[in-house]
Amino acid sequence: MDKLDEIFAMQKSLNDYIIENRNLRFSKEEWIQKGSLALIDEITELLNEVNYKWWKNPKPISDHAVKEEIVDMLHFFVSICLYAGMSADELYKIYIDKNKENFDRQNGKSQKEGYALKDNK
Repeated sequence: MDKLDEIFAMQKSLNDYIIENRNLRFSKEEWIQKGSLALIDEITELLNEVNYKWWKNPKPISDHAVKEEIVDMLHFFVSICLYAGMSADELYKIYIDKNKENFDRQNGKSQKEGYALKDNK
């Protein structure tokens, strides 16, 4: 089992445990909504760790706290993948395809409109 497969398996185990012990019953749509909102909250917590509020005096940045917030984001991201029916392998494959498309867009080779390279002359 590779690391991504292991992360997916561990997250599924945690999700199943929480669902069972808290007697939660939501639809797929509701799980994805709840996971997305939780992910947004974790992103906000990460932003708070890196002093995004320019109107406040900055605090020292804790690298450990930053990394923990990133891992919290991963927890909810993987949960969303699982609730959407996506495996680690499928995530990897779709990522590979999308990464290629993103390079194609930046190189003016995409079929999608709006990414043609402008002449810099």
